[in-house]
Formats: sequence, C-alpha cells, structure tokens
Amino acid sequence: MKNLKYKPLFTVMILLFGLIFPCVAGSETLKEELGKGEPEEMVIKSNKLEMDDNRKVVIFTGDVDAKREDFVINCKKLVVFYKSLPGSKEPGKEKTEVDKIVATGQVKISHAKGGAATSEKAVYYQREEKVVLTENPVVKKGNDFVEGDRITMYLKENRSVVESSADRKVKAIIFPKPRKK
Repeated sequence: MKNLKYKPLFTVMILLFGLIFPCVAGSETLKEELGKGEPEEMVIKSNKLEMDDNRKVVIFTGDVDAKREDFVINCKKLVVFYKSLPGSKEPGKEKTEVDKIVATGQVKISHAKGGAATSEKAVYYQREEKVVLTENPVVKKGNDFVEGDRITMYLKENRSVVESSADRKVKAIIFPKPRKK
C-alpha cells in the first residue's frame, strides 16, 4: 500500500517528461539531425488536472495552454493517454510512454516559424508521429490555407493529406509568392 501513494506522482512526472518528446520532433534521428540532444521544456497550464492511473490517462481541462519553444497548443481539454512499457513490473518504478494526445474544444496549434492549425479535435499519435485534425479543420500559413473534413499531418515525412466527404470538397487557397530579383 505504501508504494501506491507515490505511484500517481511518479506517473505524472513521467508523463509530463514524456510530453516533451512526442510533440513535433519525436524521433531520435530527427533530434540528432537538428542537433538537439536535450528535450525541450513543455509547460502545460489548465484550470484542472485529473490523473487516472488505472485507465492510464491524464486529463487537463479548462483553458488549456501547452507551450514549448517551437509551438503552442490552446484548447478546452487535453487528454494524454499513456501505456506501460514491457519489462517494467517493479511496483512504483513502472516505465510509461505517451501513446496519444487528444485535444478538443476550439483547438488552435500555432508554430513559431509561422502557420497555425485550428479544429474542434486534434489527435496526436506518438508512434506514427502524425496529427489528425477533424471537425472543421483549417491549416493556414500566411494568406494560404487549406480546409477539408480531415487533415492528417505526417510529421516525420513533412507531408499532409487533406480529405473531404462526398458532399464537401477540399478547399485550398494559395497566393503567388513574390519573385526574388
């Protein structure tokens, strides 16, 4: 019973540390190429934090603001799903990793290098390093933008797929760039 009182705190610390890795540059290879050996700090603020170790979930609700040096996520609710790693069965020392992160309610993701994505729901899948935006997703950079029913961004591959339903087509507005002289 003594081990259980420290386990939730330990798990939250592991999860918050794990949030640093997955968000835009999750692969070790990409980090090495960018010359970043140490993870960047991520600060998450919300009105409420709830952790359920049985369900392996951490829930941030109410005016959620997650910031890292290269991006900011604002939403009404952010749910972090994590899983136990195999081979870590020692009580109180269980290793975990983030499985996926679900942001809902007026989701806005702003990138430091410009560009923003908005939707009502965004799901980040760590293993695949992809983000899926649904419920009125729009991605903008400068005056250019694209919208559809579902926008999937493959972060490792630096590519995106925009899908639409049968009754609504994908819409993209792209302005010509000024020519360099």
